[in-house]
Amino acid sequence: MFSNIGWSEMMILLIAALVILGPERLPGAVRWTTRSLRQVRDYASGATTQLKQELGPEFEDLRKPLADLNELRSMNPRTMVTKHLLNGDDSLLRDLESQLPNHSDVYGGGPGAAQQYPMPTPQKPLERNERPPIDTDAT
Repeated sequence: MFSNIGWSEMMILLIAALVILGPERLPGAVRWTTRSLRQVRDYASGATTQLKQELGPEFEDLRKPLADLNELRSMNPRTMVTKHLLNGDDSLLRDLESQLPNHSDVYGGGPGAAQQYPMPTPQKPLERNERPPIDTDAT
């Protein structure tokens, strides 16, 4: 639930709660909050178990499309190729990566990158009220 909140944010929230509520009411507010969160979690798990009991094996039929959707969300081109074409074995891709040159060497970081890929010369900016040239091939 609070997976996006780090320790620094929690400390800021605790200090803000201490300033707003004061040291007298803060322990009661923390107890109320934890009790409420525990109750909501119990309601959610109870609803899930009740739904499993009422639907029986059909519950898994409802969960399968959601699981497939979550699997698709985690897909990127590499995992898709690995899963569908290579049956989960990505050793071929790792071998190809080891044979490729280092990314920083090719795209401006390593020695000789300036000779291989020179930077394009910037065009002069347009003067005031000057129209940009029209590219007839692009239009």
